[in-house]
Amino acid sequence: MTKGRNDPAQSAARARKFIGYYWPYVPLLVADLCCAVLVAASAIALPLCASYITTRLPELAQADDALLQILSMGGLMLGVFLVESLATYFVDYQGHVMGARIEADVRRELFEHCQKLSFGFYDRQRVGQLMSRISNDSLWLGELFHHGPEDIAISVLKFGGAMVVLTVIDTMLAGLIAVLVPFAVLYARHFNGRMSVALKTSKEHIAAVNERVEDALGGIRVVQSFANEAEELRRFEAENQSFFRSRAAGYRSEALLWVGMDGFAQLVTIMVIVGGAIRILGGELTVAEMLTFLLCVGVLVDPVRRLDNFIRLWQEGATGFVRAMELLEKQPDIADRWGAVDIGHVKGAIAFRDVSFGYGEGSAQVFSRLSLDIAPGEFVALVGSSGVGKSTLCALIPRFYDVTSGAITIDGKDVRDVTLASLRRSVGVVQQDVYLFSGTVEDNLRYGRPEAGEDEIVAAARAANAHEFITGLPDGYQSNIGQRGVKLSGGQKQRLTIARAFLKNPAVLIFDEATSALDNESEREVQQALLILAKGRTMIAIAHRLSTVRHADRIVVMTPEGVGEEGTHDALMAADGLYAGLHRVSGRI
Repeated sequence: MTKGRNDPAQSAARARKFIGYYWPYVPLLVADLCCAVLVAASAIALPLCASYITTRLPELAQADDALLQILSMGGLMLGVFLVESLATYFVDYQGHVMGARIEADVRRELFEHCQKLSFGFYDRQRVGQLMSRISNDSLWLGELFHHGPEDIAISVLKFGGAMVVLTVIDTMLAGLIAVLVPFAVLYARHFNGRMSVALKTSKEHIAAVNERVEDALGGIRVVQSFANEAEELRRFEAENQSFFRSRAAGYRSEALLWVGMDGFAQLVTIMVIVGGAIRILGGELTVAEMLTFLLCVGVLVDPVRRLDNFIRLWQEGATGFVRAMELLEKQPDIADRWGAVDIGHVKGAIAFRDVSFGYGEGSAQVFSRLSLDIAPGEFVALVGSSGVGKSTLCALIPRFYDVTSGAITIDGKDVRDVTLASLRRSVGVVQQDVYLFSGTVEDNLRYGRPEAGEDEIVAAARAANAHEFITGLPDGYQSNIGQRGVKLSGGQKQRLTIARAFLKNPAVLIFDEATSALDNESEREVQQALLILAKGRTMIAIAHRLSTVRHADRIVVMTPEGVGEEGTHDALMAADGLYAGLHRVSGRI
């Protein structure tokens, strides 16, 4: 059952989580708070020093060492000022460093957690929204983690200290100030709530802007080839204006909050001046006490301004923290079972036993009670019309998704009973959607096995028929291939992904073939690399061309009902069944 937003247990857990981010930095936090105490104490001490001088002026005028006493007090005030300056420097510098470290911790935790989430999660989520949570939200969190403790400490100490001094000087004026405080708090709480709604909406809209930018710029070749720049600008502007309106609403609430808080400070000052003057005329307050009172009111105004800043940071940081926690509270659909073991050495025998699978509630079953056996070292080609579940079947082997019912085993071990890490180390996937990372050729090849040596990288490239074109690049293996390998041809990208699989050297290889878009020469090179890679390992290929199918030990024809027929190319053609029909209709498999 999903917990509600106001669930007390969830709120308590999030509060503990928030506080827990400080634990690695407790010494720095304590030092920061001690300096915050010094800042507050210094601010109270300066008016008291001024009060000492002003109240004793008549006595000092008669003393022989009056100048010395005044200069001594001035020196003491200078010392207090220096202490306050040094403490403020520490709070501003080291406090920000602490906030930045916690911000980095949160960002790392979010990224690490996203790496664990299953394919099903990414089927439902938009990458732009996730990017916003990892980058933008954690940025504001750092400010909150820094300013939160010190602003609260300084505000409470300054306000409390100033009110004590004011009460000692004049109880009535201090009482009038205390009466105004609840109204200021209620005013702040009202606009605090309005800012919270506006800021949450803004974060959602800026995430949508990020997503629009990522989509348009990532697919810029498609955009320009269809001359759809104006359409993309229209879509971007719609999201951009929604973000602007949400920010405008937030700024309005923020401005009203600041006006109210500044107004509170000004009202207090006016009240003290008028009330103090009346008290002086009545002989109940001296001019020296009035001066001290005004200096303390100045100290009292600073906590109000800090409250302004804290409320702003709280809204920015708290909404970011909630969004971060919502992501961290997402549990992976696929995880190691309790007691999962390392898969160990894999021979490559794969068995599907009464496997049924659907993509979620409300989705139709992709297949039901499907059974299939693949022998160690066998090369099996999966063919069939689009949508019968060929790619889905392959995705179940490394547990990108879990079966709805039934079981899949490798060497007799249920894939759910072995650790994900060991399972995926043993299964290599050359995906239909070729994905290469920004960086060099070597960076992308080494992704298959980060600890591989240069000789091993070159050997893998040679095996994949990629070495020749790589050495022909401007910087060879150190050539930058651009985002998603845009500087390479389709055949070159495919051969790099095969070389990457070579370097991984898995016992089971899944090849979701994407050669249909390649020219004949590139296809031949990819096919040769594929056949070399298939030797000595179990291989499952989703085949679309006859050239791949002919080399398979067995062809499995899939239908919406499951396995329709299976056998070699010649045997299936001779049977004149489903396979032969597919071949006659489209010339493709």
